[in-house]
Amino acid sequence: MTTTEGKKWYVLRTLSGKEKKVKQYIETEIKRNNLGNYISQVLIPTMKEVTFNKAGKKITREKNPLPGYILIEAELTGEVPHIIESVNGVISFLGPKGQQPEALRPAEVNRLLGKMDELADAEEIIQIPYQVGDAVKVTDGPFNSFSGVIEEVNEEKKKLKVMVKIFGRRTPLELSYVQVEKE
Repeated sequence: MTTTEGKKWYVLRTLSGKEKKVKQYIETEIKRNNLGNYISQVLIPTMKEVTFNKAGKKITREKNPLPGYILIEAELTGEVPHIIESVNGVISFLGPKGQQPEALRPAEVNRLLGKMDELADAEEIIQIPYQVGDAVKVTDGPFNSFSGVIEEVNEEKKKLKVMVKIFGRRTPLELSYVQVEKE
């Protein structure tokens, strides 16, 4: 994504948590006031976040790393800045109050947009919290409160093979990541 001729990237401060709604309002105003020649893009910075629920299922969510901010590529001439700032949920352009809004430097734009593209295209990187040899305590299931050592980590199934002592004998247990905690 590069800057369109004559247009620059600006940051809008918005109500935190209302970024999607504000983006919709801005896009509606662009159509209603025929501002397509002046505003080319309205973006909410997002990144993928991967977590696990208690059942060990992978959950991927879109997360906004900059809550309360929207990026807009525009040519701020005439009434365009006033129309954008009058949109419900927009607080102001980022920059000195009462002055012309400050555009982002090309390096900042490339870093922000490049980071967004990189995060969207990247394989989801999941940090495995356990390694072979870690001492763990079972927190769920019939072997609750037993302690053991991880013998094997199955990343695909999100399972661990844990050796615990039951009645003085070493016994292997297959447990989910969420059924144990590090000691």
